[in-house]
Amino acid sequence: MYRTNTCGELRIDHVGHTVTLAGWVQRIRKMGGMTFIDLRDRYGITQLVIDGTSAKEINDTVASLGREYVIQAEGKVEERQSKNNKIPTGEIEIKLTKINILNKAQTPPFTIEDESDGGEELRAKYRYLDLRRNPLKKALMLRHKMAHETRVYLDSQNFMEIETPYLIKSTPEGARDFVVPSRMNPGEFYALPQSPQQYKQLLMVAGFDRYFQIVRCFRDEDLRADRQPEFTQIDCEMSFVERDDVLRTFEGLAKHLFKSVLGKDFKEPFLRMPYSEAMGSYGSDKPDIRFGMKINELTNDVKGHNFSVFDDAQYVGGIVVEGISAYTRKQIDELTEWVKRSQVGAKGLIYIRVNEDGLKSSIDKFFTQDDLKKIVGKVGAKSGDIIFIMSGVKSKTQVALGTLRIEMGNRLGLRDPKVFAPLWVCDFPLLEWDDETNRFYAMHHPFTAPKPENLDKFYSNKKEDLELVSANAYDFVLNGTEVGGGSIRIHDAAVQKRMFEVLGMTDEEAQYKFGFLMQAFKFGAPPHGGLAFGFDRFCALFGGQDTIRDYIAFPKNNTGRDMMADAPSKIDDIQMKELYLKSTAPEE
Repeated sequence: MYRTNTCGELRIDHVGHTVTLAGWVQRIRKMGGMTFIDLRDRYGITQLVIDGTSAKEINDTVASLGREYVIQAEGKVEERQSKNNKIPTGEIEIKLTKINILNKAQTPPFTIEDESDGGEELRAKYRYLDLRRNPLKKALMLRHKMAHETRVYLDSQNFMEIETPYLIKSTPEGARDFVVPSRMNPGEFYALPQSPQQYKQLLMVAGFDRYFQIVRCFRDEDLRADRQPEFTQIDCEMSFVERDDVLRTFEGLAKHLFKSVLGKDFKEPFLRMPYSEAMGSYGSDKPDIRFGMKINELTNDVKGHNFSVFDDAQYVGGIVVEGISAYTRKQIDELTEWVKRSQVGAKGLIYIRVNEDGLKSSIDKFFTQDDLKKIVGKVGAKSGDIIFIMSGVKSKTQVALGTLRIEMGNRLGLRDPKVFAPLWVCDFPLLEWDDETNRFYAMHHPFTAPKPENLDKFYSNKKEDLELVSANAYDFVLNGTEVGGGSIRIHDAAVQKRMFEVLGMTDEEAQYKFGFLMQAFKFGAPPHGGLAFGFDRFCALFGGQDTIRDYIAFPKNNTGRDMMADAPSKIDDIQMKELYLKSTAPEE
């Protein structure tokens, strides 16, 4: 056998045992007449020692070793004289009696250490080496643990894990599909699924009343830290349920993961917040509630002072940032410039500084001290605080204030990744109007049911009525990140037909894209609903990171490229001909 033990399991009670280990050479240290080797595998590091009593062939072999050589080592477990309490095996070492080089290795292009000297692009090119480092190893171990515990919980709740197809019909309504040409069906294409949405609804029609799948999904969209062209969902659906049944079940899953993976016990129900409150108080449909700094509307409190920035605005709002009145004018000017150049999209920033000796503001010219005191009283600011105010179109200004709130939370260290504040955001609008295309789009997706009390407005042909229809939908939000989302689905063919009408689809178009689903509804579809958690995001948050890349074994970069395999790439003319394809890409 190659090994009797792993490099992470030997302890002081193994002293005297003869063992065989196998792994990679992490580092070699020579100290006088002794040589120490740190041998690493997936499970940890064990120190090997060679001294003057070791055989010549062992010393000769050790002298030829380099970093990342793969070796087999046999020896006796001894107690270390100089113990290392930073690693689990730090009380012992192996007195080497035999060594065998299993494979030589080139010197790696960067150090295989917790803090590597390799840049992001270089490490992406040699991802298999980067995965040897502890931070990435621990990230994938966390991912494995979360996947295992997800299956444990859902199995205990009578869910069945059922696979759905990867080659499906293209029905682009949200992000762009990745399409796959069919050699056997010239000129026709499959799509890779953005989610298994329609298939899991068909499973409900089929009578599998509790389905789940830890499933790979694909979206051809622009990338960022928490987005990849291929990603993983914990995808779930349930029959004969109302909204609260779904929320209780998957709140249970979240609590199970917190306890089993992180040891955190959430006994109280998660907060539930209407979409209108999330936008009004936090300027975001995924609010971070680890800290306060809520938005206060000031529209009716600041008009009538001949200050056009307020008087001409649809909406005025402000946030109170506690304990920063010592901010200099230079710091406030820098923050104002950040507001202007960032994605906030605001034209400027107004401030009121609250000091014990009075109030100082950028609008002193238009507002008296008494006027400013009324604003301070309205928002509950106290000495040492600064109030930041923005104005403009309501929706955009709320979002701008929400973005500023998150920025100040970051600057003041209020967003501790070890603190978790989960909540449900509910009662989203069902529809979004787009002025450019002059039509409605589904806020979530076209299979989300309207709330029953809004059905009269849903069947209205008035734009203002349709804008007031609430969706029977919900998002799971954790620390300012949308981790999951779902809804009660439409299960009636007539209601689904009406939804397609509202979205501007003709009967023929709806039939072409979704005919098989609408047909299935005619054979007795049960009331059903579900949700999907973004598994990669969930893992990253549990690991205290902003980016999901470390929690995916082989991720893509910001342009969707696999730097290691150099994909995507061109295919040869024979393949192009077999697939009936011609390229219109510009010549290089």
